[in-house]
Amino acid sequence: MTQTKTDNAYYTIKRGESPLVGTAIHSGHDVRPNISNLFALAAEERLREEDPHTDEWVVITDNQIIGHNSRFELDLNRSPEKAIYRQPEDAWGLEVWQDELPDDLAQESMSRYDQFYADVKQMLTELKEKHGCFVVYDLHTYNHKREGAHGPAADPAENPEVNIGTGNMNREKWAPVVEAFIENLSAYSYEGRHLDVRENVKFKGGYFMRWIHDTFGDSACVMSIEFKKFFMDEWSGTPDHGQVQEIRKALEHTTRPVLQALAQVCPS
Repeated sequence: MTQTKTDNAYYTIKRGESPLVGTAIHSGHDVRPNISNLFALAAEERLREEDPHTDEWVVITDNQIIGHNSRFELDLNRSPEKAIYRQPEDAWGLEVWQDELPDDLAQESMSRYDQFYADVKQMLTELKEKHGCFVVYDLHTYNHKREGAHGPAADPAENPEVNIGTGNMNREKWAPVVEAFIENLSAYSYEGRHLDVRENVKFKGGYFMRWIHDTFGDSACVMSIEFKKFFMDEWSGTPDHGQVQEIRKALEHTTRPVLQALAQVCPS
């Protein structure tokens, strides 16, 4: 298998032979030294809103995009105008900075944002040229105990264990791929039971998904896959490592049928 790699302090991009891409753009927790003392939030507060362990799930495929830095420094899943959290309403009511972030430091962040999107565009362009179409597993997590560590969990009726966001794709064209993914993830025996997997209940997908669809049109099928943090304590950040690996296996279980469906929708 041929694989190339773009690696820097902010993100890693690995290129392989498959038309399937795994992304974990919110998995990072790092902050660069020249802004680390400007945060009003402690590291554990930032971790609570990040997507830890999603970088352990992208290994299901040879094409991988992994973010290393915290979304509180620069959110790669938001538009350029919203990529830096300026006000509490940008960040779940949290006061991110002690004072307003200086323009030169904000510009440094945005130069990294621009480079990330340029590198991703190059990678996905190569996949399109090679395969005609490609599928992206856009992996995220979400909180469900926002009333405190000992407070009630959010209503399961409105908070599935896995939310599949399929916003702004050509849903009719990509129905075989989306349905293959949902059916096989739902059918997987997860510690002797089945995961609650539903589409567009909690989230429909973020800017990264929309940008890929807008840039590559019907050549791209991006599913924004949000796992509720049932596999960890979202307040302490402590994971159940067994469940983290079980989720990886559940995702791996979907890859063959998804690629088979892709071959039907977009024969090479």
